[in-house]
Amino acid sequence: MSAGERLPGTPDPMFRWPGAQGVTIAGDAWGDPSGPLILLQHGGGQTRHAWKNVGETLGRAGYRAVAFDARGHGDSDWAPDGVYGQDIMVEDLLCVIKALGGRRPVLVGASMGGGTSLVAVGEDRVDATALVLVDIAPQIEQEGVQKIQAFMSQKPEGFASLEEVAEAIGAYQPHRKPPKDLAGLAKNLRRAPDGTYRWHWDPRFMTLRREFDKRVERLTACAKALSLPTLLVRGGLSDVLSEDGAQAFLAIAPHSEYVNITDAGHMVAGDRNDIFGNAVIDFLTRTVPINGAPLKPAHEPHPQHRGPPGDVVDVP
Repeated sequence: MSAGERLPGTPDPMFRWPGAQGVTIAGDAWGDPSGPLILLQHGGGQTRHAWKNVGETLGRAGYRAVAFDARGHGDSDWAPDGVYGQDIMVEDLLCVIKALGGRRPVLVGASMGGGTSLVAVGEDRVDATALVLVDIAPQIEQEGVQKIQAFMSQKPEGFASLEEVAEAIGAYQPHRKPPKDLAGLAKNLRRAPDGTYRWHWDPRFMTLRREFDKRVERLTACAKALSLPTLLVRGGLSDVLSEDGAQAFLAIAPHSEYVNITDAGHMVAGDRNDIFGNAVIDFLTRTVPINGAPLKPAHEPHPQHRGPPGDVVDVP
């Protein structure tokens, strides 16, 4: 099943790997295959393309950056049973790691992808070298999440034109400049048989029952279990992860480093991929360096990136 035909100009995935329960996972990669492996996991409603600029930056720095579409998103298969919970996504992550040779990865996850990464490491299901959480923590703002879900749930009958799609995105993300070329939206859309434009994701993803209390309990336990180098990156304009939520994470995972990118929203990498990429490289240079020799103690925060005290959508 799919949302329809891929639009002209949609980039083909560089790789396809077997995921859990027969689902095929599509992905792209950048950099030297022998460099330290970094797995980039996007948020709900996004695709691997959200990481393109960051992946290229990491690749130029000497890392092997790999981004893949979560099941039900982009060019990855939709789940036959419509299951899109955290546990099955961890299983997909394990499958990708196996397909890439079983090397210990750095896990970088935004929102939904960050939750998958935190569970994978915190429940000792993936032996990672470092963890980067992007605008996600156990304590998030339900109002911000509901705003995202409302955006993703609109127009189930499809959009009549790319202009209509751009208008919807602009209303949801007023802090971003509207795209000059609407053709760039192609990778996020599919053309249905009736000629309307549909989002790339499986609409059943939106029917996933999200129990916030249990989610907080589980992710808090995972955060308390962390011992590997960890970086939390928050978008200063985010309405999903508040400063209080970030500080609460730092209180239960005190060895973690923290970056607050003040003029970015929830989709940090997309809003300010330059600053985000530099912050991640700064962190990795000290914790998972190319030459294998850390330049500074692994858990010492870089003072320049300490936050102050106290592609389209992204569902946690």
